[in-house]
Amino acid sequence: MKKLAVIALGGNALLRGNQVGTIEEQEQNTTDTLENLIFLIKAGYDIVITHGNGPQVGNVLMRNDAGEQVYNIAQMPIDICVADTQGGIGYMIERMFRNILFKHGIEKNVVCLVTQVVVNENDQAFKDPQKRVGKIYSELQAKELEEKKGWKFLEEVKEDSGFRRVVPSPKPIRVMNEKIIEDLARKGNIVIAAGGGGVPVYIDKNSNVRPVEAVIDKDMASSLLASDIGADEFYILTDVPYVYINYKKPNQEIKEFLNYKDTLRYLEEGQFTKGSMAPKIQACLCFLENGGGKSVITEAFKLEDKSYGTKITMEYED
Repeated sequence: MKKLAVIALGGNALLRGNQVGTIEEQEQNTTDTLENLIFLIKAGYDIVITHGNGPQVGNVLMRNDAGEQVYNIAQMPIDICVADTQGGIGYMIERMFRNILFKHGIEKNVVCLVTQVVVNENDQAFKDPQKRVGKIYSELQAKELEEKKGWKFLEEVKEDSGFRRVVPSPKPIRVMNEKIIEDLARKGNIVIAAGGGGVPVYIDKNSNVRPVEAVIDKDMASSLLASDIGADEFYILTDVPYVYINYKKPNQEIKEFLNYKDTLRYLEEGQFTKGSMAPKIQACLCFLENGGGKSVITEAFKLEDKSYGTKITMEYED
């Protein structure tokens, strides 16, 4: 059986930090990243692609806000906004990949699935929302929205003064349609799924699917999907070429090869930044815990160059 890889696009795979975010910029970044995946296809891998949506869903939420204020257009909930960005980003990835495959003379179907991801409605994250979304509001605006919509806010200290809405980020427990995703991929189709961590839903007592106002960590959802479909390898493409310990300190050290035990120890020591590298490391460890063969974290445009990237396995590779 051919190897199956799940590749999570994030960081500058879609949008670089110094860019405005025009469609031209995103299409070029996406094209450059997808070019790096061709070697996996030529090596005989079946692949599933997931992606982030942080900047994009933030823009959708701000358009929501502007539409309500200026034109009295009803705002859509977060699950609809995530689904919107899954469709838009997925379409862009699919179109760019079709063009790249044609360029390389490769005949493959590319399909994008708007994917729901199930969470536990009683997850502790719902009691302590921390994920910042949308625009920055004044204190008065934040209080009005808390009263009117029941939104939660935290003071924003890293950017302009003001308050940002926060929503829960519960743990994903099931990717819906995972068997269909696996079947399509193992038949040689390139599948784009679980974008932005998936549309967050829960199953109620009557077995109905219900939406929740939350966002799911993209890397954790991707790791879960990779485990559920029996992937051999799990890649996280981000904006740094390696995992480092003592990051940005005089004794900074590149870690090109890591095993499970040492990686867990570094995580517990606080070597990896919360909200940045730590979730990626946790996702990689979860994949290995569930039987995965290898996790790789590397820069979006460096994947094809095997001298880059941190490779994490249960034991050190020979």
